[in-house]
Amino acid sequence: MKQTLVIGSTVVDVLLSIPVIPKRGEDVNIEASEYRIGGCAYNVFKTLKLFDSPALLCSPVGSGVFGLMVKKHLESEGLSPFVNLDEENGCCYCLVEANGERSFLSYHGAEYLFSRAWMEGVDFGKADSIYVSGIDVEDPTGGAIVDFAYERPEMELHFAPGPRIMHIDPLRMEKLLERRDKNGKGPFLHLNEKEACSFSRQDSIEAAADFLAKKTCNALVITLGEKGCYCYDKNSSPAGCFVQGFPTTAVDTTGAGDAHCGAVIASLRKGKSLAEACKTANRIGARIAGIHGTVLDHWDDTEAIW
Repeated sequence: MKQTLVIGSTVVDVLLSIPVIPKRGEDVNIEASEYRIGGCAYNVFKTLKLFDSPALLCSPVGSGVFGLMVKKHLESEGLSPFVNLDEENGCCYCLVEANGERSFLSYHGAEYLFSRAWMEGVDFGKADSIYVSGIDVEDPTGGAIVDFAYERPEMELHFAPGPRIMHIDPLRMEKLLERRDKNGKGPFLHLNEKEACSFSRQDSIEAAADFLAKKTCNALVITLGEKGCYCYDKNSSPAGCFVQGFPTTAVDTTGAGDAHCGAVIASLRKGKSLAEACKTANRIGARIAGIHGTVLDHWDDTEAIW
């Protein structure tokens, strides 16, 4: 099995557990605080590795306190930073409410930079797919990510637009959705209900999925939180179906979407059907939402069985 090139950020998440998001001028006490390594690319990479799916983390590491934390953490896992930059690393402040819901305050630094020149040392003979997230495409160098994807039509593209989908430059977004691989397929989309409906301007999940599938000529997954997800593939019968979620007591939903995405990619690469991949991903997402953390250290394939 060949590698997935996971392009994007590895950041320090500063988790702040709070009873509720404060109103303007209000004083709310923090119940707990924690530093943790995260970022969309890192979380997806770790999930792929959890499933023994080959992957290369193409994530720049900057300087400063947060850059040093990321570098030390990667080295502790036997990984070398993909590229070291003089620019300071940023961080992400994660506000986690009592019900597990999270809100992000991001300070972007070197971790959100990208250059096609950094990819020159990659052995492309070992890779056949690419993962990118919308938060990286949105940033100033995101256009270079889109250009790189165009330069590699032999690779499948997985794209998770993220909660800032409506902030991505429309021309850049359109170009990415129109990108086709050697099989004539656009990016495989992984997004949630709000993202899908807001971008497609449709009122239902089914209509949003149909709209997006026509844009990409590919399958897609729309996550629905505790309800599971909706997967759509026009080559299946039926084309769209809901895949049941798994019950969990939400502790911290940070990273659940990334883990779901990584599990879908890994399962599809192992030859699973889209519905089977979503079943496993729903279980992974529920597990992540029920713990303090964005990655799992162990996974037993039997846990994917109903």
